[in-house]
Amino acid sequence: MIITVTMNPAIDKTVEIDTLHPGGLNRITKVRYDAGGKGINVSKTLRELGCESIATGFLCGSTGRMIEEVLDKKGIRHDFLWGEGETRTNTKVCDRNGRITELNEPGPLMGEEQIRQLLEKIEKYAGKGTLFVLSGSVSSNMGKDIYGRIIYLAHEKGASVLLDADGELLRQGLPQKPDIIKPNRAELEEYCGSSSSMPTDKILKAAREIQNKGTGTVLVSMGEEGALLVKGNYAAFSPALSVEVHSTVGAGDAMAAALACAWDRGLSEEETFRLCMAAAAGAVMTVGTRPSERKTVDAFMKKVVIHKL
Repeated sequence: MIITVTMNPAIDKTVEIDTLHPGGLNRITKVRYDAGGKGINVSKTLRELGCESIATGFLCGSTGRMIEEVLDKKGIRHDFLWGEGETRTNTKVCDRNGRITELNEPGPLMGEEQIRQLLEKIEKYAGKGTLFVLSGSVSSNMGKDIYGRIIYLAHEKGASVLLDADGELLRQGLPQKPDIIKPNRAELEEYCGSSSSMPTDKILKAAREIQNKGTGTVLVSMGEEGALLVKGNYAAFSPALSVEVHSTVGAGDAMAAALACAWDRGLSEEETFRLCMAAAAGAVMTVGTRPSERKTVDAFMKKVVIHKL
């Protein structure tokens, strides 16, 4: 069973323009609304890949109801807690050259009582054969140790955890030894305190060091360069597939979903890597945070090139 946890969901509003003119008039050519937040995006991709999940976390107000309705229509199970205020709306501005300007709202605040209720819900689902996917931001008044607390609780019950977070959320989560992490290059560089772009050999070294501290699988996404996977004794690099990029938003979530799906199906290291690269390639071809169709992912899996390290 896969449980995705979205602490700070959103309605993702994607607008397309020809060229962004800061301080001037910008005419929108297309608008798209998606139920979003990283964990919800993972659940949407899992659905396309044929894997079931339960989405949980916090929803608020009329925008929260909109997200719930979308998940119902897609046949995605959910079990959210409800808070006061309104679930945020994030605006993604995409120009014709593929550049994206993101305007993300902070989201509503959550109190200690709501956090307690979420931990109780997670404890209810936790057990052997369960994978929790913890991804994305949290409300501004929530402690940065929240993911670490959830990882500890999940492990106490025999469950596994995939962590996809950055900054302090990643830093304070790693000591609890999540089973899988999926940082991008910038997030890994920040964690390592690097002031410059890390080459592949340094990324591999950093991934191995994290693995030696108790995290068995580390997948580092590197944008248009590709990705690096370390899982057990396996280490490999895969260049990004050459596709027409429409929007990179959601590509990381597609990778996280592929990792979760591979865990659920017990796929080999190479099959896992192929699925991750194919899902990410499919995601960048879609508008907004809409996941790629399964048939597209299946076709791309045959084109993935893997170089063992």
